[in-house]
Amino acid sequence: MATLREIKQRISSVRSTGQITRAMKMVAAAKLRKAQNQLIAARPYAHELNNVLGHIAATHGEKHPFFSERSGNKVCYVIVTSDRGLCGSFNANVLRRATTEREQSSNGKNFLVTVGKKGYDQIKRQELPVLSYYIDIFNRLKFKNAQDIAAPLIRGFLSKKFDKVQVIYQEFKSPVQQKIIVEQLLPIVPVLPETEYAFSGFVYDPKSKAILKRLAPMHLNFQMWRILLESSASEHGARMTAMETATDNAEEMIRTLVLYYNQARQAAITKELNEIVSGAEALRG
Repeated sequence: MATLREIKQRISSVRSTGQITRAMKMVAAAKLRKAQNQLIAARPYAHELNNVLGHIAATHGEKHPFFSERSGNKVCYVIVTSDRGLCGSFNANVLRRATTEREQSSNGKNFLVTVGKKGYDQIKRQELPVLSYYIDIFNRLKFKNAQDIAAPLIRGFLSKKFDKVQVIYQEFKSPVQQKIIVEQLLPIVPVLPETEYAFSGFVYDPKSKAILKRLAPMHLNFQMWRILLESSASEHGARMTAMETATDNAEEMIRTLVLYYNQARQAAITKELNEIVSGAEALRG
């Protein structure tokens, strides 16, 4: 049976842990608000950019290499995880889905690009080849990070090093809900107009071919930026939820330990009283 001192030390240790997790929850909540605001601002632009791209591609039928479907099965998987842990099953779920996608690949000719230190560490432990990796970018996330990630993917696709680029990441739904998404980045799958006459009467200046040439790379860069924002907001939401759960567990453990301490203290007092009474009875006898 643990001594009273050991129980008190245990209570103090759990209380300190609870204070740390509570502070981490508050930090994650503050970061989540900032990431969520950035994501809310980026989503409409990304959506409309995709719509405009789809309308131009559909109504003018321009041939562009970013839209060309290929019969090959060489796939580049971009796995987006976090740089830090303590965010529940956030990284594990993404890596598990990435493994499933790779195993379902028909001929196994695939390439791996990791964004985030946790994903890179896990892939290296599995001794899998990594085409490129990006770590420590989420602390100061900038649009240039998205451009740096998208540029080699575009070059690899145009040079036919791989036939498809798919991004695996967590989409932000709410602080307590994230959804794993496998999104095809290349070739671009444009959102086609809902009706044949949706954009009738539009005149493009410069020509649609020139617009498409400039718009397609912009689309890829911004979609990658949106994906990074989705993952960042999801990470902070998952960490906030995990730290809240850890704080609740610490408080429950403290209540249990305090009850156990009081019971042990009462038992010790009762034992001392019994010893005093027994001693007094022996003296009188």
